[in-house]
Amino acid sequence: MTDTVIDRFLRYVVIDTQSDAKSKTTPTTEKQKTLGKLLVEELLAMGVSDAHLDEHGYVYATVPSNVDKPVPVICFCSHMDTAPDFTGTNVKPQIIRNYQGGDIRLSGDPQQVIRVSDHPVLLDQIGNDIITTDGTTLLGADDKAGVAEIMSAAQILMDNPDIKHGAIRILFTPDEEVGRGADKVDLKKLGARFGYTIDGETAGHIEDETFSADGVEITIAGVAIHPGFAKGKMENAIKIAGAIIDRLPKDIAPESTEGREGFIHPTGVTGTMEKASLSMIVRDFEDEGLATKEALIEGIVKQVIAAYPGSSYTFEVKQQYRNMKAILARNPEITDNALEAVRRAGMTPVRGSIRGGTDGSRLSFMGLPCPNIFAGGHAFHSPLEWVSRQDMERAVNTLVELAKVWEERV
Repeated sequence: MTDTVIDRFLRYVVIDTQSDAKSKTTPTTEKQKTLGKLLVEELLAMGVSDAHLDEHGYVYATVPSNVDKPVPVICFCSHMDTAPDFTGTNVKPQIIRNYQGGDIRLSGDPQQVIRVSDHPVLLDQIGNDIITTDGTTLLGADDKAGVAEIMSAAQILMDNPDIKHGAIRILFTPDEEVGRGADKVDLKKLGARFGYTIDGETAGHIEDETFSADGVEITIAGVAIHPGFAKGKMENAIKIAGAIIDRLPKDIAPESTEGREGFIHPTGVTGTMEKASLSMIVRDFEDEGLATKEALIEGIVKQVIAAYPGSSYTFEVKQQYRNMKAILARNPEITDNALEAVRRAGMTPVRGSIRGGTDGSRLSFMGLPCPNIFAGGHAFHSPLEWVSRQDMERAVNTLVELAKVWEERV
């Protein structure tokens, strides 16, 4: 077993761990357990004696405290699954050593090019080793970079008793990419007071704020009749759904928003003449913003449906996750300690927000306050995904320093 973070990462990304939103099981795909079993074997081999994979596909392990004084138990968490957005089967990682700038054309599909104009953070990687795919799959740096970094940090802490630290709980989750990563976490068994997801992008970045998120499900009941006798009678549910989508504001969409702007995003439409269903996701950093956008959507539905007196609709809002800032603001030392760890690892920390969510979003509201630490990957969920060896090493150093900071500040 090799111990460098890049060797671990290359070992993990070739294991297909895509999750499946349509599955009703936990984990949603059995193949996620393949990686989980490997991680348990490696943890046991480095002396982490309680490492195990539970029946739901979660890996739990403890790097034990090596000091006598009480130190808060913290958790390092990353997810094992990769996104269903693009295939993760037969990943062929490529390493560009000593990157000297310029666009990166991927060998397996020359149409796939990581362009500096689209990824200006590449300009910070001159001289570094860049890992990409061959262009035919995603890479899986989201979040196998985080997994490899936690494993490497655990190895360092286990091998160096002179590094003083409290107990570190390790948690690897399945199904984060389909929003179910925290569904079966046993917080009592985990036994941590605070946590950190290692699931971010640019080196040095710490995020203590996420979107709040809801899903909206709209069902339209139209009036079906033989098209040859339909004049003045048919009310086609597919056309009603199309009219609703067409009226959604163009300036409140993912493709037209950035920063702290929220959005409305249709994610699915199915239907027949008689019945159609629309799925949407709504995102905003403020709960009030969610409510405003959901009222806007229902107002559009009512306006459209008013022209179809024989038709009706149902409108259901499902809460998905909430902005973890509300929880983390009550425990400022959690983020402060992470920022200090970044400094000690030789970087200038950047505190920011995520235009999305992590396992930490839900874990925070379940009782485990949990900001997000960079893992170094970029262009997630696509064949253009990439990460640098040096940024992964910086993440490892940050985790080791974070363990030391918590021990020192008790």
